[in-house]
Amino acid sequence: MSIAVELPALGESVVEGTVARWLVSEGDRVEVDQPIVEVTTDKVDAEIPSPAAGVVEKILAAEGETVQVGAQLAFIDTSAGAAAADSAPAKSEKPASAKPGNAAPAKAEKAAEAPAKAAPSDAAPKASPVAKRLAEGAEVDLGDVRATGAGGRITKDDVLRYAAAKVGAEGEPQSGPAKAAAPAPARAAAPAKAAAPAARPPWAQYELQEGDRVIAMSPQRRLIAEHMVYSKHTSPHVGTVAEIDMGAVAALRGKGKKRFQDTHGIALTFLPFIVHAVVRALREHPELNASVIDDAIVQKQAVHVGIAVETEKGLLVPVVRNADRLSLAGIAAAIDDLSTRARNRKLSPDELRGGTITVSNPGRMGNLYGFAIINQPQVAILRMGEMVKRPVVRTVDGSDAIVIRPMMHLALSYDHRAVDGQPANAFLFRIRELLEAGEFEL
Repeated sequence: MSIAVELPALGESVVEGTVARWLVSEGDRVEVDQPIVEVTTDKVDAEIPSPAAGVVEKILAAEGETVQVGAQLAFIDTSAGAAAADSAPAKSEKPASAKPGNAAPAKAEKAAEAPAKAAPSDAAPKASPVAKRLAEGAEVDLGDVRATGAGGRITKDDVLRYAAAKVGAEGEPQSGPAKAAAPAPARAAAPAKAAAPAARPPWAQYELQEGDRVIAMSPQRRLIAEHMVYSKHTSPHVGTVAEIDMGAVAALRGKGKKRFQDTHGIALTFLPFIVHAVVRALREHPELNASVIDDAIVQKQAVHVGIAVETEKGLLVPVVRNADRLSLAGIAAAIDDLSTRARNRKLSPDELRGGTITVSNPGRMGNLYGFAIINQPQVAILRMGEMVKRPVVRTVDGSDAIVIRPMMHLALSYDHRAVDGQPANAFLFRIRELLEAGEFEL
């Protein structure tokens, strides 16, 4: 009996994945839960396990191919053990039946073997479907491309790297006749056209120039791009900014960070204060803890905060579950654990799904402020700006005075389908009040 291996849901809003690498080949025996293929999405890299023990009967998705959630990746033959035992005598019967007869069966057998031996020399180079299409459009001979993929397979990156090398080589001054080299750059520009969507308008097209470096999008980068474009097309983004005096929080953190480090074993940053203020404000403004589903708005009971984390492979958003039930120390510990495992690629798909709102912290190089793209299907995302000391006017003993304060901008992007300006501004204003009051328990 054959069992299909399907691409499971690997995160909220993840609808497809790219086959990065097969860990087995057709004919290999596998055990239950043995990893058989690596899949990349815009949120996580995951190994898909075998649902049963048996033999890999057929691989349906090639490396580099993008498939939808629920699509069949391969078939596992669970009865292959018995079939293999039965097939062994069957093979031995052919030579036995050939002996009594004349030489014709032997000749036929040799003739049948001949094409199999000749096949490797005439076979086309192994390449992913994307690489084949790209090479065809760019008029690149796959036989000239050095393969770096698993099992000697040519990937899309290999084709783009080869095309870029041709541009550099053909764009350099030639010692020979210039006429022979002149047409080549026009052909080398083809990869950009081949990779571009057919509907791209003429003014948005670009042809490669001498010195350009072609960097192919990784599967994860491409999926992130598609997710961001989808979000911008789906949600009418509106932004609002608050300027926060972080003096009270900075003073509280300065007093307690050593004791906090000794007690909990982690450093106390400003991010847990922001997240704690966000979840407290959400209790009063549940409109921001919601999703749009068809023509309805779903306000969610649970508060799960996504924390944007930059990793070597791109942006990941692990989720702090039930953040409204955690103390500031609990939020700090959860953030530290999730961000560490995100950078070490130790997160599970479940830890990247189910967020109800997202907080993005670009760190010390966050600049003044910026509006982040909403993480679908959420309706809001809060982005922190950098904290800098600036002169501001404050009332001291009844008189205005210029004082130096640590100031930060918080920028809220929200979905105008679900949230109007009044609740969005009230939500951000409440976060500001909580942070400026600095009433947190360490």
